[in-house]
Amino acid sequence: MGFLSSTVGKKILMAITGFLLILFLCVHLLGNSFIYFSLINAYGQKLHSVPPLVWAARIGMVILFAIHIFFGITLTLENNAARPQAYLVKKSLRATFAGKTMIWTGLVIAAFLIYHILHFAMKVTNPDISHDLDELDREDVYKMIVLSFQNILIAGVYVAALTAVFLHLFHGVQSFWQTFGLNSDASIPVVEKTGKGIALILFLGYVSIPVAIVLGILKYIG
Repeated sequence: MGFLSSTVGKKILMAITGFLLILFLCVHLLGNSFIYFSLINAYGQKLHSVPPLVWAARIGMVILFAIHIFFGITLTLENNAARPQAYLVKKSLRATFAGKTMIWTGLVIAAFLIYHILHFAMKVTNPDISHDLDELDREDVYKMIVLSFQNILIAGVYVAALTAVFLHLFHGVQSFWQTFGLNSDASIPVVEKTGKGIALILFLGYVSIPVAIVLGILKYIG
């Protein structure tokens, strides 16, 4: 418990959980990309062929989020109590808007995660379009996604949440390297560019789906 009660221990645990969450985002994006090849229903069927594993993964991600958020709030409160310093930012890293708003983007992401689970996993927010089958008697994930994002309000919520994810990752990747002492004055530009690049790739990958649907590039013909 001494490790978890120390500032260093909390930062290390945050860095590890953050890294695992980024890996999850990468894998999840690869799965979502099947929508562009009309394979999302087959992917969904394969993924859900073992429900216990699916829910174990979901619960695991929720636990990682919970740990990450808990220690993020704890560190923020401790930092604010000790000195008026931005979340996980040292003098060696330039303070940015992304860094200053980490706690707020984190809370937005947490709220969005709850909505996302209710929307696509538990299917309670839009039940009228969430329980149909395709011609092969598979869950029609393609229809559910397209009809959902044709609603400009839902698409807007996802784009706003993904913007928060972008800002959070932009600074989070930099903080990961800093936590393990892997940054220096010489490496800071590389660290910043790496963080921005990872955040931008994930943002564009995820946001491309609702945008493509709103623009009519991806359509559902029932």
